[in-house]
Order: sequence, then C-alpha cells, then structure tokens
Amino acid sequence: MAGKKREIQLQVIVNSQSLWDEMLQNKGLTVIDVYQAWCGPCKAMQTLFRKLKNELNEDELLHFVVAEADNIVTLQPFRDKCEPVFLFSVNGKIIAQINGANAPLVNQKIINLVNEERKIAAGEMVRPQFPYFFPLDQLYIIAIIKPDAVISRKSQEIRQNIIKAGFVIEIEEKRALTERQVRDFYYRIADQPDFEDFVLFMTGGLSHVLVLSQGTEEEPALEETEPNPETEAKGIYEDHSPGVTTPMMKKRDSLQEYLERQHVSQFCDIEENITDVNHFIDMFFPDFKSMKNLKLEKILALLRPALFQEKKEDVLKIIEDEGFKILMQRQIVLSEEEAQTLCKEYENEDYFEKLIEKMTSGPSLALVLVRDHGLQHWKEVIGPGSVEKAKEYLPESLCVRFAMEDLPINQLYGSDSLEAARREIQYFFPPQNTLALLKPHVTQEQREEILELIRKAGFEITQMKGILLNEEEAEKIYSKITGKDFYQDVLEVLSEGPSLVLVLTKWNAVSDWRRLMGPTDPDEAKLLSPDSIRAKFGRSILKNAVHGASNTYEAMESINRIFQEFVPENPEGN
Repeated sequence: MAGKKREIQLQVIVNSQSLWDEMLQNKGLTVIDVYQAWCGPCKAMQTLFRKLKNELNEDELLHFVVAEADNIVTLQPFRDKCEPVFLFSVNGKIIAQINGANAPLVNQKIINLVNEERKIAAGEMVRPQFPYFFPLDQLYIIAIIKPDAVISRKSQEIRQNIIKAGFVIEIEEKRALTERQVRDFYYRIADQPDFEDFVLFMTGGLSHVLVLSQGTEEEPALEETEPNPETEAKGIYEDHSPGVTTPMMKKRDSLQEYLERQHVSQFCDIEENITDVNHFIDMFFPDFKSMKNLKLEKILALLRPALFQEKKEDVLKIIEDEGFKILMQRQIVLSEEEAQTLCKEYENEDYFEKLIEKMTSGPSLALVLVRDHGLQHWKEVIGPGSVEKAKEYLPESLCVRFAMEDLPINQLYGSDSLEAARREIQYFFPPQNTLALLKPHVTQEQREEILELIRKAGFEITQMKGILLNEEEAEKIYSKITGKDFYQDVLEVLSEGPSLVLVLTKWNAVSDWRRLMGPTDPDEAKLLSPDSIRAKFGRSILKNAVHGASNTYEAMESINRIFQEFVPENPEGN
C-alpha cells in the first residue's frame, strides 16, 4: 500500500479540463504522461520519474502528472492512440512532445529543462521564447456571432462566409450567453471602461456560437494574398532529438483577417489561441467529443391505424430500447391524399384501395425520432415494406413481428431519405412561434435555469432581447389587459428592471409553452404542476416569473411589435 501511495504523490492525477487548466498554473517544468482510459498511464516510466525526482530534488521546479485524454478537451488529438505520449510544459506552456516510452530520451529532456530552469532562477540565462507547441491535426477555432447580427439575420451571411473561407463547422448553437461566459471569453478587454455595458449587451440577446476547424488541403483556402515577411511563421521550437515532434503550421490567412475583408468582423469575435479555445469548448460544449462523433439524424416514423390501436405501447418501448429519442409525437387522421403519398410504394398493388381505406379509417401515430445514424437504423429495425420480403431477409424485424393478416405490408413507416425526413417533419410538425417573457424579479441564476428548461423541452430560442418594459413597451405584450383594474400593478412589477423577451419555436409552441409555464398562481402551480416554471420560480400571481401568449394570433402580434425585424422561418406555421 505504501508503494501505491508514493505513486499517487509522485504523479498528480488530471482527469478533467478544469484540473488540466489548474495544472497549467504550475511553475517550472511539468512532465505529463498522456494516457487512454482503457490502458492507463505508462507504468514502465514511473521508476525513472521517481529516480529523477529524488536525484534532482526540485519540488518547486519539477512536477509529474498523468492526464486522461478521454476526459480533457485539450488532449483530443491524443485520443484513441495506443502509443505512450509525454508532453513537457514549462510555466504552463507545452513546448515539446516525445512519443513512446523512450526512457533515455525522456531522462535527458527532463535534466536539460530542469537545468535551464535553475539557470533562469539564478539569473544566469534569459528564458527562451518558445512559440506555442501543440499537435496541429485537430486545431479548433471558436467564433461568436453577436446578438445584433443574430437579431438582424446577418448571422447566416457570416456563417456562409466562414464556410466559403474553407472552414468546417464542427458544432454550432444559438444560445443566450451567461454573464460568466461573457466575462471568461472577453477577459482580454475586461479593463475597458465600457466593458460592463458590453456584458449587458452580450447577455441581453441570442449569440451564435460555433466551433470551427480548418478544412483539408483539398478544401478552398482563404483569399490569396502576397507574402508578408512580418506575418510569416517564425518557426516552432526545434528539438533535434529523435522522437520529438516539432510540427509547423502551413501559412494561411486567419479567419479574423478574412472577415475583416468581408466587412463583417464587427459582428463576429474569433478566438484562436489553443489554450483558450479548448477551455471555451469545454465551457460552451462540454459533450463536444461525443456530439462531434455522433451523426444524429431526425426521421419521421408512423404507426398505421391498426398497429396504433393494438400495440402502441409495445412499439414505443422497442423504439426506446433501440436508442431512439422521441422528439415529438401526435395522433393524426390522414386525408386520402396524405395516405396515398405515404403509401406510394404500394400504388400498383391489388390491395392499394383497401390500404388507403384502412389508412384513413382512424388515427395514426406520427413521431419524430432522433438517433445516431437514425435513418439506416430505423430501416433495419422495421424491415422492408412487404411482410414477404421481411420474412426472407429480416425475420427479426418489426414488419414480421407486428404483421396484420388483412394486409401484407409493414405496419410501420419510416422516411426513405434525410431529405424526405426533412419535408415530412416540416409537413406533419410545422414549426410555430410564440412569445415568452421572463420577468424582472427572476435572478440571473434563475434565468439561466429557465433557459435550460426551455431548451430541454425542445424549444428553439429564435430571438431574444433584454428590455425595460415601460408603459409603451408593455402594451405591445399585454394589450388585451390594458383596461383591467390590476394593469397598473403589472406595470409596476415590470418597471422594477429589465425583462427578457424571447421568441420560442417548435411545433405546438403556444400550448407547450403555456404547459411549461404552469398555472398563473404559483401556489396552484405547486399543487397541479410541480415541475412547471411558475411552481419553481414564482413568488406571487404578479411575480410569477414568466408570461406567454394565449394563442397564435396574440403571439405573432406581440412578436411583430417587439421584434419589428423578426421574420418567421415558417410563416405558415402560425
């Protein structure tokens, strides 16, 4: 047991991005054994490290760390590698890398760097200026398109410029930035006199956050420019020892420079520093690795009337067991035209007329499903369109399991392609917009919790702005109660500070938002709808945290008054 204890003391365990960032605060040299969770640290090197620790006797200058690549965003390039990797950090800056358990090479590298640190501390030499070193096969950039560009729909133009510049959008999301996120991302300008106003601006609307990677060599580069000696790469710190990688980045215009030439840089802020980028990826997209590796696909699925009536719960259980998430579902009685469209593959069969009759005889259940590689997996789960083919090629499929005697067809339907899925989902679940209001008494922390509840409920926050609702502005939202006795009390509550006004978008948005808000009286909400927003955050009938439009007409009237520049992406849906 004593030996195990010494190992832990020798090498600090780093298994999260926050611990990695903390480790980078070390003074002197830190030797990092980068390992995969499935194989663990390189035990063969621990004897050497203990020997060096004892011989050099530099507790303040020499540190040893084991870092799990799987859980640290910064170490993404090292994931799924079976060869040991050792990184060398001096005062928080990675300056070199050695691949493989090359004990003599690692030994000499540590001795040389410790001796340098001793000379620097004694004033015998000046610290070398090492350009930033890091494996360059997976470098990312963070881009934040600001609220004024999002609200004016300029974000799509900027997004297209980024793609045209040869960058790949790895992941993106429109979101309301928290105060902490704004202060973290813009820490370099925190000492500017108008920084607090800037924080209010950035937290008062939707931003578009993107993680970008540079395209491959085959992808179009940025605009060609004349070589500039002052901006050419100065060269990476060179270590001529074998086994030490010293990559060089190919000269390429920065995204910032490109956006400046497109005259849109004032709407979009870029972060390219690798240390900061990895921290911000972890802050904005903590599940980035799993999200990036997934190919999430949305499809339309449909249970025909007979199956829906007889085996609905069995089918829904199978859908869940197969790893699908049900995003939306609704019962629908198909028209003859809709049935013919969905059953087009059977139109030349003798039973087609009977099939259409069955399809229009009662409600079907339409679902929007999402899963990694969802389209192909759903096809494999349900099987082909006819029972005969399913028995021959996929006897375990749902087509065989839930076959009905009166019709020789698959009782389940699935989108044939991703393009068809997009059209079908748009048709059966047309997006709808509604107006939502977070009242002034809601704290910043509560506001963030409510926004997270909204996202989890499947809403897209299409627009957002912070606004002080004076009498003129309040009337744009509360026009139907301006003559009520309690309206002055409402105005008094709204005048206490800025409110947050949002446009929420999803199918059935008006009803779903009212359901998520809960009853008007928070006390009643706690009894009847304890998971609702008003039950959790409401104080009284007037200070009940949130407000929402009562119907689609009222929603669009209020949206058009508050967001004059708002253009719904699906006007027919309202």
